Amino acid sequence: MDHIAAATASQAPVRTGPRDPGDAWVEGDKGKFWGRFGAAGVLVYDPTKGVLLQHRAIWSHNGGTWGLPGGALHQHEDAVTGALREAHEEASVPADNVEVLFTSLLDFGYWSYTTVVLLAVTAFEPVINDPESIALRWVPVADVDLLELHPGFGRSWENLRPRLLEATDGA
Repeated sequence: MDHIAAATASQAPVRTGPRDPGDAWVEGDKGKFWGRFGAAGVLVYDPTKGVLLQHRAIWSHNGGTWGLPGGALHQHEDAVTGALREAHEEASVPADNVEVLFTSLLDFGYWSYTTVVLLAVTAFEPVINDPESIALRWVPVADVDLLELHPGFGRSWENLRPRLLEATDGA
């Protein structure tokens, strides 16, 4: 499959095979969100390269913006496990080459999103593995705000950035 062509198409590719029960929209007073059991993503930091960002597929929710590799959690899956699974599926983030620095939870009661902030212990290059990404890029921390960010990530970045800098001694 040509992942770039699929990511830049106006409609999502037709999925084949079984879907996970968590792959569904939930709706409540704060809005409509993907992930019946919540969602999680990774903010990977490499001290020599910056943070790993995903240019989201055009057909996805808030498509064309920059955000974090991640997605819907599976039933009974904890947020760290789910975030690492999704990041590997979407960007080949190697779970054995990263260390969890901290997590940040946004919880609306009926839906939650956990950002799992990781330190790349060993350098790696991300690889697009599915049609959910137009591009993957290491972005210097100071340059993240220069991109058109996914609205949710944009709002959380102002709180995540100082915590990341503190956790990594000023990055």
